[in-house]
Amino acid sequence: MEDNFPKAYKEVIEILKHFPKRDINKIPQKLIDLLKRKMDNTYEFHVDMNKSLEEQDLLEETKDILANLYRDYFADEEEKANIKEKEKKEIEEIEEEKRRKYPVDIFKEKECIPNIKTTELVIKKQSRLIRIKNFIKKILHLD
Repeated sequence: MEDNFPKAYKEVIEILKHFPKRDINKIPQKLIDLLKRKMDNTYEFHVDMNKSLEEQDLLEETKDILANLYRDYFADEEEKANIKEKEKKEIEEIEEEKRRKYPVDIFKEKECIPNIKTTELVIKKQSRLIRIKNFIKKILHLD
């Protein structure tokens, strides 16, 4: 499985170059520095200014990063609430689909196995005197 994130970071940085400075200032500089540090510098990507952002040939990871940047730094409070509600519904739908697809409850199917014998583990400690004696024997190689 190919790791597309370094390429996606490059695409995001190239796209952000075309944003107004006031919008770029909304994103923490540490995040921008991280993207620049982790991006694939050998990957060639250029923004086509004749196309909208939706029409650009972007990696899915790039779209996800841009969506998160929009949600976290550009959206107003009402938009943020709507986006988070939509994400929550999507997660619930995915989980419901998993429950339909895999209806097995592993704990219900396990039966209690009767007549299991348990054993006790008994640890015998040696007295200090015997431990000292054994230690001296070990040092003097008297075993």
